[in-house]
Order: sequence, then C-alpha cells, then structure tokens
Amino acid sequence: MRSPGELAHARPGPAFTVTLDGREIEALPGQTVAAALWTAGITSWRTTRGAGRPRGVFCGIGVCFDCLVTVNDRPNQRACLVPLNPGDAIRTQEGTGHDE
Repeated sequence: MRSPGELAHARPGPAFTVTLDGREIEALPGQTVAAALWTAGITSWRTTRGAGRPRGVFCGIGVCFDCLVTVNDRPNQRACLVPLNPGDAIRTQEGTGHDE
C-alpha cells in the first residue's frame, strides 16, 4: 500500500487526443468528457430542445442530465460520467441527440 506522501507525487499517464466536432482536444487518463472539455476551455456542448439554449455541466455527478453529449455515435451520454479513451469522437448534441 502506498503512503499518502507517495500518492501526493502521483502523476497521470501520458496525454492522448480525442475530438469534439472534429477539433482535437487533449485528455488525460481517467478524465471524463466534461473534465477534458472544461480543461480545453469549452463550457457548453449541448442545446436544449425547443429553445436551443446552451448547456454544459450543472451538477457534475450525473443527476441533472444537462451535460448530455454524443460519444462515438452514442447520443445522450452524460459527459460528467463518461471516461475518455484515446481516439474518442465527441459531438455536440442538439435537442434529443437523435435525427428528427
């Protein structure tokens, strides 16, 4: 078992690339979609049905569903809960995320 002192010097593994609407974003192992987007300065990646208002992270724990995003062609993924993998393709989500 590692001591707290050893853990204080822990470093993440090497960064990797994912894309948001074709734009390359750097991510670290263990980061969620929301964490990587926030780190890249992106705070909104979905619009609401009807009014088309921008949304991003609100609660950050998977309760509110404001952070929905499409990941690898799967709509309605909660960005605050989905861990990233190298090469993941993230798309901003309009409304329900399904072609209407």
